[in-house]
Amino acid sequence: MVTVQEATDIILANPGKPRVETIPFHNSIGRVLAEKIMADRDFPPFDRVTMDGIAIAFDEWKAGHREFAVEDIQAAGSPQKSLRDVSNCIEVMTGAILPEGTDTVIRYEDVNIQNDKATVLVQKLERGQFLHRQGNDARQGSVLLEPGIALSPAEIALLASVGKGEVKVYAFPKTAIISSGDELVGVNEEPELYQIRRSNAYAIEGAMEQMKWEGRQYHLPDRKDFLLDSLRVIEADHDVLILSGGVSKGKFDFIPDVLEEIGVHRLFHEVSQRPGKPFWFGVSKKGKVVFALPGNPVSTYMCFYRYIKPWLLNSFGAKPASLEAILAEDFSFTPELTHFLQVAIKVEQGCLKAYPQPGSGSGDFANLKHADGFIELPSNRQHFKAGEAFSYTPFRLG
Repeated sequence: MVTVQEATDIILANPGKPRVETIPFHNSIGRVLAEKIMADRDFPPFDRVTMDGIAIAFDEWKAGHREFAVEDIQAAGSPQKSLRDVSNCIEVMTGAILPEGTDTVIRYEDVNIQNDKATVLVQKLERGQFLHRQGNDARQGSVLLEPGIALSPAEIALLASVGKGEVKVYAFPKTAIISSGDELVGVNEEPELYQIRRSNAYAIEGAMEQMKWEGRQYHLPDRKDFLLDSLRVIEADHDVLILSGGVSKGKFDFIPDVLEEIGVHRLFHEVSQRPGKPFWFGVSKKGKVVFALPGNPVSTYMCFYRYIKPWLLNSFGAKPASLEAILAEDFSFTPELTHFLQVAIKVEQGCLKAYPQPGSGSGDFANLKHADGFIELPSNRQHFKAGEAFSYTPFRLG
């Protein structure tokens, strides 16, 4: 049995080998960038006016000039105009290029314009005020975005601004989501008293969809010969296998042996954690990565967010956000295992406060509706005090 940190290190030491694909930039929200994005021009590309008003030559103001004849209007999106007489001004609009011969903008609120004469009403000005100078944000040829960034609306705007209509991102690995167990029936089937409907595979699929990662579902019965034949075919056709169930020590838990028989090398089996202790992880000779998760729903769910999602991001060269939450109430946990405690999160005084939602164990997936994520309580303690901060793994968007 390995520790949580050992399991994490082993998983991250075996990244996938992602392909790169090119997609329309406006479809790339949430995807991980696979190329450098360079500035194709200065940012901003010209001295940009940031307030509606008038543009003047500051030295005229400094020399005591307080009234300026209006020569022209510089609109946003129109070619640059020039000040013919330095003692005059040009009206300017927000977003416009600064007229040649001017270097300072005075807001309309600070002038009075009558009969094409602008009288300055304020007693203090600064040279260059209300201007966004050319190249202030980035110079032409500089790197705006590095590979490994998860693209948000902010990066989409940058891609648009440099004319990047298509962008290279990392392609998701071809993934199989595999449930096993004779007690499981389809969503639209009426279960017998001794059966339940399949849900873990849909939870995994939904978690993947949050990342725009697609997978194909399979369900296999608890028959070793069938598992051997099926997993051999599935493994050959996919880059990643995510299994749920059949990994513990029961007489029908054939998955670990079957995986090794088809050539998947076990790197660990069992992690000193709750939930999710029977977690199995391995890699085939061809580099296929296999996560075999315990069948209890909360275990499956937690292991995806704590291990599989970070593994994928690490494979793309991205770093998952490191979050902490403050325990809002005292909590005790007796077994000497790392405990992933379900919590509801509230923002209080600028901090994430974690309210325990322990539920009835790893089979109580109905309790997840009360939780926003898990906090990680270390194995070397039994009692945890309100006000202590612990690593937090969220599973809800927003």
